[in-house]
Amino acid sequence: MENDLNFYKDISKNNLPLTELLKNDSLFYNVPENWSIVITDIENSTVAVAKGLHNDVNLSATGSIVTVLNTLKTIDNTIKIPYFFGGDGSIFLVPTAVLEPVLLALNNYSQHIKKTLQLNLRVGQLEVGKVYKKNVTLKITKIRHNKYLTTPVVLGNGLKYAERIIKDSFRPTLISTKENIKLNLEGMECRWDEIYPNQIDKKVICLLVDCDMEKQQAQIYGAIMKEIDVIFGDLEKRNPISTIKLKLNTSLAKIRKEMYTKIGKHQLTYLASSWLITKIGAFYFKFFKAGKLYKYRVAQLSDTIMLDGSLNTVISGTDKQVASLKSFLDDLEFNKTIIYGLHVTHASIMSCYIEDREEKHIHFVDGTEGGYTSAAIMFKEKLKKSQFRQP
Repeated sequence: MENDLNFYKDISKNNLPLTELLKNDSLFYNVPENWSIVITDIENSTVAVAKGLHNDVNLSATGSIVTVLNTLKTIDNTIKIPYFFGGDGSIFLVPTAVLEPVLLALNNYSQHIKKTLQLNLRVGQLEVGKVYKKNVTLKITKIRHNKYLTTPVVLGNGLKYAERIIKDSFRPTLISTKENIKLNLEGMECRWDEIYPNQIDKKVICLLVDCDMEKQQAQIYGAIMKEIDVIFGDLEKRNPISTIKLKLNTSLAKIRKEMYTKIGKHQLTYLASSWLITKIGAFYFKFFKAGKLYKYRVAQLSDTIMLDGSLNTVISGTDKQVASLKSFLDDLEFNKTIIYGLHVTHASIMSCYIEDREEKHIHFVDGTEGGYTSAAIMFKEKLKKSQFRQP
């Protein structure tokens, strides 16, 4: 792999179960030293969630991803980068050649979010080369979950190390430019209602697991995923997003929130046209074959599992299944192999980036009542009490 713009694009899509992929180290590649790790993070997201602003936090994190992807499209549509959605923030791996325009766009977006949602989205970056100088690993590959969805898989503590360094040194956004940076959130949509599991006895589980020992991550995460497969079924069976439960939220309040987040002002034409399209969409998805196919693709393109050095996943299951999972994880935690955070709730929420209505759309999944942010609270409390070695 060459250390150039095409590094990530050139990695093959591995059509393997995650448990099998993690067994083969030769399928992973070191991220080039001349790439950078970019972090966005909502300051005091825990407080915002406690105030009932989880949807705003979620939307802000989604918008940071949309901003970066749209920025790259305007520079060079062939550049592909890995990114990770974290509920209250996001992580990107970016070639240094496009780092400056990405940071400018993100800082512009941060100022927009401050004005519209009164949230402070912090932005920072660290060169991959500086991570390697600390003898920290950062390896990456791709996994093809189904016909439509391919996501990055990272092993090593590189992203966690960078995240801690960046978050410890966040400063108020001071980057400015003589250029007029235009906000570009084209394709960001968030019109799905809360999505309930496909069975009445199921809940939605947001799980965050961290194994700090780099050489054991593949084995440990593989064992956890194998246990999840046994308890909850395969990725499709445990997917909290099912076609039958996907319903559009046609309320003006939902569309108004999207409008302010995207364009920062009240615009009657946006509100009216979006409301009309959403009302028609509800009818279209219910009665037309093409609409039903689109909903199927939404379920297939829902990003419910993320491995960025930690393991994060949203799944659906019964109380009995949750108890079995906790028992398994508690044993690993007792042996100081992992630390985990878990949040159980009644439904999922989803925010989306729509490039086109065919196959180029991605749907970021989180749980209600705080989702990943609430799981992280549990994780951080355990971390404080443990002697767990940090990367």
